[in-house]
Amino acid sequence: MHLSDRAFRRLVDEAMTLVPEEFRPYLEGVAVVLEDWAPDALLDDLGVPEDETLYGLYSGRALTEGPAQSGDLPPRITIYRGPLLEDCRDEDDLRREIATTVIHEIAHHFGIGEDRLEELGWG
Repeated sequence: MHLSDRAFRRLVDEAMTLVPEEFRPYLEGVAVVLEDWAPDALLDDLGVPEDETLYGLYSGRALTEGPAQSGDLPPRITIYRGPLLEDCRDEDDLRREIATTVIHEIAHHFGIGEDRLEELGWG
């Protein structure tokens, strides 16, 4: 599937609007960046099997870990465009997968782990 960078960003921005209004203040200062692919070294560090990929990544201190410490990098959500475009069959599928990925990574900012996300259907 092919989609311009601008159209892809629009879908990510659309997914961000799914966050309820009362939670949005807690996302101030969280950068949402787009990259084409996760670096191989990162996939290795995270233990992602070679036959799997990464659609998104939250990096930073979760809100449940307390206030930022001196030297902490600001929180950041990275959305990986390449695997999403490669794995989705059409724009509707892409829209759903981007929304799931964005909500999944935002949940990590709020301290929700992988097991709980699976239980909630956002795994």
